[in-house]
Amino acid sequence: MGVLFSGGKDSVFACWRAMQIESVSCLITLKSRNDESYMFHTPNIHLTSMQAQAAGLPLVEHITSGEEEKELADLKDAIVTARDCYGIDGIVTGAILSVYQATRIQHICNDLDLCCYNPLWHVNQERYLKELVEGGFEVIISGVFSAPFDASWLGRRLDTEMITELQRLSEKWQISLTGEGGELETLVTDAPFFSRRIGITSSETRYANYNGRYMITGAELIEK
Repeated sequence: MGVLFSGGKDSVFACWRAMQIESVSCLITLKSRNDESYMFHTPNIHLTSMQAQAAGLPLVEHITSGEEEKELADLKDAIVTARDCYGIDGIVTGAILSVYQATRIQHICNDLDLCCYNPLWHVNQERYLKELVEGGFEVIISGVFSAPFDASWLGRRLDTEMITELQRLSEKWQISLTGEGGELETLVTDAPFFSRRIGITSSETRYANYNGRYMITGAELIEK
């Protein structure tokens, strides 16, 4: 299997789930030139190569313009490269609720005669967040893109306190608990299948009007 890999919590956890039942042969990352891509996560996408090293998996990287619909052709090219180089027979995604993403990836898989595995599809979101924390995944908030999230969220680590706060905000603001509606983006700095964790040595934040990014400008792999 090849895992569509953004470095955020959903793709990293989906990879880990897939490893329980399948052989994962490679990770696949699309690097978008457009920060407003409809399909692809963009904050700190450059760190997927370091995550792949930590996971001991090869990484297939493709650049995309990030233009709506055209980026699907770039995704298909990346999956074809992964299939030809690593002999994958299926794709793993971290989709939870996004029909837009899931249906388009399924269509590409159908065209290429590949199976598509979505281990998080319609997962109980509260239980999922708790499983991340209890399972030893280190998840930080790398982007906020809607109210009520202010700059104080950037760079925060997911823990039980944050889950409680997210539950409260979800009920009040009618937002997705996991940020599936695009409210939040995350980065995973450690996971159970990483041989080393990512240490952040320098970073910058950019924030205005409920839109902000925690940009990691320096990082290194650290022995666990």
